[in-house]
Amino acid sequence: METEVYPGFPTDVQAQWMVLMCLLNGNARIEENIFENRFMHVSELQRFGADITIDGKVVNIKGVEKFSGAPVMVSDLRAGAALILAGLVAEGKTVVSRIYHLDREYDMIEKKFKKIGADIRRIHNR
Repeated sequence: METEVYPGFPTDVQAQWMVLMCLLNGNARIEENIFENRFMHVSELQRFGADITIDGKVVNIKGVEKFSGAPVMVSDLRAGAALILAGLVAEGKTVVSRIYHLDREYDMIEKKFKKIGADIRRIHNR
């Protein structure tokens, strides 16, 4: 898959698409043609067990059977959405920090996921 300007594949969906590609059999390739440095979420997905390598503006993905829960940090809005999706399908507990990136655009995102059956909650640090 390659990101492109409209009507091509949107760069804003690239991180979420990467989560899906990580959990499928076989290999996948994503080429980011719109923005530089749009792969900051890769290292966080690797914490879940994703098999991803970065080569310039391309990521190469080898599908894994499952993700394992992990502590992860959000670097931007789109990456945050992808990390929540990864955490929801991971086995075990995932803690997502720096969610203020998500709060800018997604009002009470955890409540929306709960409505569709997700086991998710917001933890307030004191």
